[in-house]
Amino acid sequence: MENIIRLRMSQADAHYAGNLVDGGRLMQLFGDVATELLIRNDGDEGLFLTYENVEFKAPVYAGDYIEARGKITRVGNTSRQMEFEAFKVIAPDPEGEHDSAARVLQEPVLVARARGICVVPRERQRKGG
Repeated sequence: MENIIRLRMSQADAHYAGNLVDGGRLMQLFGDVATELLIRNDGDEGLFLTYENVEFKAPVYAGDYIEARGKITRVGNTSRQMEFEAFKVIAPDPEGEHDSAARVLQEPVLVARARGICVVPRERQRKGG
């Protein structure tokens, strides 16, 4: 099972100079992806237990469109192991004719990836699981 969320990073997401977005914002997206995966798999939001091997691969800026993807890779009695990736798919175009110019990237840019483990207590599993 796979899930994808796509959204634009806003000026409110920019945390550092040069409109750089905090890596924690990407982790928040991974958490949202995980929540939907758990709801679809178990009928419950579950709880995030741990992240493993978090890697930030490229900068993200306000105005970038990010696609966060996740999938369940292993199902235990109550644990769900997952893998996540985030890609920049649209970016502002500073060479464009207007301030609002943007471009769809020919090749999405991997900006972050991680693995994680979530838990859905047995008494809360209402589907599949």
